[in-house]
Amino acid sequence: MEPLLTVQNLNTHFFTDNGVVRSVDGVTFTVNEGETIGIVGESGSGKSVTALSIMHLLPYKIGKVVDGSIMFGNEDLVQLTEKKMRKIRGNDIAMIFQEPMTSLNPGFTIGNQIGEAIRLHKKLSRKEAKKRSVELLKEVGIPGAEQMVDEYPHKLSGGMRQRVMIAMALACNPKILIADEPTTALDVTIQAQILELIQKLKRESNTSILMITHDLAVVSEICDRVIVMYAGRVIEEADVTTLFESPAHPYTKGLIDSMPSLEEEVEWLKTIKGNVPIPSEMPIGCKFAPRCQYAIERCTVEEPELLDIGDGQKSRCFLAEEVKNEDAITGSERLESSLSYR
Repeated sequence: MEPLLTVQNLNTHFFTDNGVVRSVDGVTFTVNEGETIGIVGESGSGKSVTALSIMHLLPYKIGKVVDGSIMFGNEDLVQLTEKKMRKIRGNDIAMIFQEPMTSLNPGFTIGNQIGEAIRLHKKLSRKEAKKRSVELLKEVGIPGAEQMVDEYPHKLSGGMRQRVMIAMALACNPKILIADEPTTALDVTIQAQILELIQKLKRESNTSILMITHDLAVVSEICDRVIVMYAGRVIEEADVTTLFESPAHPYTKGLIDSMPSLEEEVEWLKTIKGNVPIPSEMPIGCKFAPRCQYAIERCTVEEPELLDIGDGQKSRCFLAEEVKNEDAITGSERLESSLSYR
């Protein structure tokens, strides 16, 4: 099966007064039809910039894709002009942004904002676009859609505004939906409703979803495959079951261990010491080495490659390279053993 989207060696830099910031550094992944991919990592790991690079929404003149390709069908999105990209953005590839209050225009009604993409891509009249907007509001579970279509964003709650954002993203039945932290600003009950809605829409339309989040609970609930990013690079990739049962990178294991559990009482939650490095001040060698309890001298002078350890699982760690060369048991099992007892 041909991938729907292929990101290959993506490098996105920001050109600032203080120098060049390498925000995304050599990221590669694919998205297949009907698949939900999770991209996880702490703030500053390059998740959102990867999404903005795909959508051609980087800050003008400051952010730029300097290398790599983003293949959507036979088109390399990196090479497209803004005029050609507008035909794809919102039509074939749509995005749900992190904060709906800042993403929705306070000066236009809900129906006007949803209908804009419909009129642009589907060439419908204003009356037809408004009718379609009402249908979309009903699909995303907004009560009184006929009246709500004429309301302004400030009249809606946070959960309702996020549903409007989803309705806007799905207005033209996109092939790929990029959801950037779609539940961050919502309470737990509304989060569950939004995630359930996204899953329902995926089942009904077979839309591929790229879910960007720092919440591993969300990932475990809806994703098929997971990409873990750190300091602008992919450091692990695996199917969701393998990732949670046999994490192959110390950072991934740290993220999973830091999740609170309902099954045991602990006085303190586990944490990963330190912070994500500033993009302009990256350490030499493995970018995670200063925070890694398993780091050796080699980690401080040499950066590991993203290594395939079997069954579609990849890890950017010398520990993965070390155990891959053994023959006794599978890579993920050896890694789990090494991460536990080394």
